[in-house]
Formats: sequence, C-alpha cells, structure tokens
Amino acid sequence: MDSEARNLLMVLLILTAIFTCSVEAWTGEIHGRFVCDVCGDSSIGPEDHVLEGAEVAVLCITKSGEVLNYQAFTNAKGIYTVAETMPESDRWDACLARPISSFHEHCTHPAEGSAGVKFTYSRLSGNFHTVRPFVYRPARLPTYCI
Repeated sequence: MDSEARNLLMVLLILTAIFTCSVEAWTGEIHGRFVCDVCGDSSIGPEDHVLEGAEVAVLCITKSGEVLNYQAFTNAKGIYTVAETMPESDRWDACLARPISSFHEHCTHPAEGSAGVKFTYSRLSGNFHTVRPFVYRPARLPTYCI
C-alpha cells in the first residue's frame, strides 16, 4: 500500500471513530411572552399590547446538578426564547423563569402573580416549554379605563 492510500485509510479511520463515539445531544427550549395589561383588568382587550425589549432571567438546574443562568429579551412580538444543546446526561431538570424589567415607557409595574414561574423540564429533545405570560401594568391607568 502506497503512502497516499495509507493516509486516506488513516483519515477514514479517524472520521469513523469521531462519528461512532459521539455523545447523544439533547436540545431544550423555553419561551414565553410579556404583555401590558393597560387597564389592569386582568383580561386581554384591544387596548392591551405585547412588550418589546422586556427582560427575563431563566435559571435551570441540570440532571448533573449544574446551575445555568440565562438572560433574554423579548422581540417585537413580546416573545423571549432561551435554548441550549448539551449532552443528554446534562439536560435541564428544573427551571425558574422570572421577569427582570419592562423598558416600556408606561407599562413598568409587574402585575400580581408575575413574580416568577418554577417548572420541571421533562420535554424530549427538540421540544419546548411555554411559560405563562408575564403581565405588567401602568403606574396610572388611562382615563378611558376608569
């Protein structure tokens, strides 16, 4: 066997070892949204809107006991997303999502029940968990709400 054939065989053996010894990966995703309850009536109406740029912190404990801290901001649709790919043995076990702040000019006060959400993450790889919406209210209700 000439040296070129030997080199090719060596590369093939290395690639085979890499692909057969890979660790099974797991991917998880968490998302939720922020909403401004303009009239503070705890119901969604035409005056209510999503909050772009709101900040959320998500803490997750993995099956191996590691604590992971994520930070995300909402997009123009008021939705935030946290995602991670890791070995299956280190996947998320339990998480806590909590709002940090709303940067909206008028809607900056968290409504009751928007302190945070704890949940067990039991989704299979490639699936997501949706957190209930975090609701903010204005400091003063507009006169059309009264």
